[in-house]
Amino acid sequence: MYLGITPSVTCNNLSRIEFSLILDKNPLVESVEELPAGSSFLCYCHLLCGIIRSAMEMVPLAADVTFLQDRLKGDHVTEIGVTFLGKLDEKKYRRKK
Repeated sequence: MYLGITPSVTCNNLSRIEFSLILDKNPLVESVEELPAGSSFLCYCHLLCGIIRSAMEMVPLAADVTFLQDRLKGDHVTEIGVTFLGKLDEKKYRRKK
């Protein structure tokens, strides 16, 4: 919603602790035509993984967020994988009075 896009959500895991966000359009890479030579390791969209992981911590849930597919690397879509790791200790995140 923040970027003006709505991802598709897929869940192929029976334990329901993993899901994928499929982005048909990614505004973070629209101005990038191709990756610079010798820089195939670069991923302009790791910012999205950090945003999702931080949002999960606010709830408070721990999650592992990784890129599974990237349009800049020749894939048809951008896919972000999210795996729930567990609940965080709420005492650690409470504001002290």
